[in-house]
Amino acid sequence: MSYRAPVPDIVFTMRHVAGFDRAVADGLYGDLSADLAQTILEEAGRFANDVIAPLNREGDRHGATVKDGAVTTAPGWKEAYKAWTEAGWNALPGPVEYGGQGLPTLLNSACVEMWNSASMAFGIGPVLTHGAIEALEAHASDDLKSHYLEKLVSGEWTATMNLTEPQAGSDLAAVRSRAESVGDGTYRITGQKIFITYGEHDLTDNIIHLVLARLPDAPQGTRGISLFLVPKFLPDGTRNDVRCHSLEHKLGIHGSPTCTMIFGDNGGAIGWLVGEENRGLNCMFTMMNNARLAVGLQGVAIAERAYQQALAYANERKQGRAIGAAEGMSPIVVHPDIQRNLLTMKALTAAARAICYMTAEAIDRAHLEQDAASRKKAHERASLLTPVAKAFSTDIGMEVASLGVQVHGGMGFIEETGAAQHYRDARIAPIYEGTNGIQAIDLVTRKLPLSGGETVHAQIASMRAVVMRIMKEGTPAFGATAPRLRDAIESLDRATSHMLRTISSNAQGEALAGATPYLRLFGIAQGGAALAEAALAANASMAGGDKDPAHPGRIALCRFFAENIAVGAKGLEDTVLGGAGFLQDATLALAS
Repeated sequence: MSYRAPVPDIVFTMRHVAGFDRAVADGLYGDLSADLAQTILEEAGRFANDVIAPLNREGDRHGATVKDGAVTTAPGWKEAYKAWTEAGWNALPGPVEYGGQGLPTLLNSACVEMWNSASMAFGIGPVLTHGAIEALEAHASDDLKSHYLEKLVSGEWTATMNLTEPQAGSDLAAVRSRAESVGDGTYRITGQKIFITYGEHDLTDNIIHLVLARLPDAPQGTRGISLFLVPKFLPDGTRNDVRCHSLEHKLGIHGSPTCTMIFGDNGGAIGWLVGEENRGLNCMFTMMNNARLAVGLQGVAIAERAYQQALAYANERKQGRAIGAAEGMSPIVVHPDIQRNLLTMKALTAAARAICYMTAEAIDRAHLEQDAASRKKAHERASLLTPVAKAFSTDIGMEVASLGVQVHGGMGFIEETGAAQHYRDARIAPIYEGTNGIQAIDLVTRKLPLSGGETVHAQIASMRAVVMRIMKEGTPAFGATAPRLRDAIESLDRATSHMLRTISSNAQGEALAGATPYLRLFGIAQGGAALAEAALAANASMAGGDKDPAHPGRIALCRFFAENIAVGAKGLEDTVLGGAGFLQDATLALAS
């Protein structure tokens, strides 16, 4: 089943939930208007539909291959990438001084969703290049910027992020790759990195690796890690001492080459320091935070693709007889359980999309607000939302893809339908760029305490304000939305206060035990409030005479989320407040 970019839903969410119109009114987006943004997104949707999406199955079946260290991507991949860069899509968010279009993160986030819905294996490559551009722009020397940024912005070259090693995994304190100064401003890098997305490929002439490594006299732990730029080809055109040893045999995203990279077979790969010595993790986090939002958008993307396919199948597949049907088999879409599954898929996808777009808008404000206080406030809001956007959305991607298989029934378990590919592709997203457990820990230990808890309490207050607006509307179509969302938000508020008390009392075990259910609770409350914001905008539009047929559905979807999904918030609250008690006998339980 082919993908159709949901541009109307994307634009509506950007404008009425994420705050695009407000940012335009505040003058943050320059000459960019809602009409121009929609035109750009419609063009992006066409490219995703017509060029990238048809390659998705071929990328899965054929995958990337390696021979003598050279990686060949799936048929059609190279041509699609060339067309994509020539159309200017890679340059969309890039800095203007290096050939970029300088368009907002929010607009690019909508495009990232569409690229990844069309093919997640294709869409992940540019994500890392964009992250590297941001890291280099923020931390690299002027010489490195002048040599590398223009070609990275255009997409003529791509970039990678080299963190993980066999013994390290997510624990970067265990990184062993070494770097030694030569004395001429360059360093020699030696070591092995694993799980390197697009570490080698045939899409571009050069690949720029950003590599974490240790200097000989570096302190132990993460404080002793430096970041280096290591190109595949050096400025004089010679091949650097870096190679792809092998490709990983993966569950999904087969079209994306995931490489084991070897640095320094012949004396050391030549690299240049990015930022300060022993401060590499700070530089890399600039790239990682960019990537974390993009991975959250991948969760949205795969959920949208899985939902579209399940809905089409449910309308075509006939089985059983609907209640009240005269004779013959009915399309399964009329059966209540299938409707419940499809509505759950659509509601969760819409909620995750809204959270990701809200995060993108906060990132824009953190860069573009006129005064320092406003930039700081926006930065903290973006910091709070980023782990939720990454973890909640990628969990949603998995759940929705799984429901998509369920809607297909036995045919969903058969590869030919394509539903299984979405499920396989989605499974990596909760793992990479920091597992979702790590995101939850980051949320409760680092992000909740921002400004003494003021940032998170302000976010909760904004959710409450949406509920108050629904109550004032008194529109019957909202059903029990207001009380159900109110209960979910109050559960979040109580759980938040508990977490802040726990962290301040240094009861780390209590906080860590409740971190994952807390993040889920946050996502449900914020997602429900976002869908309510969309429903209120739809209701106001209808009252003003707008006959868009999607508006009643937006209200109905908000009500479904509130009455069927948000009601789980109290159970999550209870789990958070229960703390680490369930772990007391964990050793006995796990050993039995």
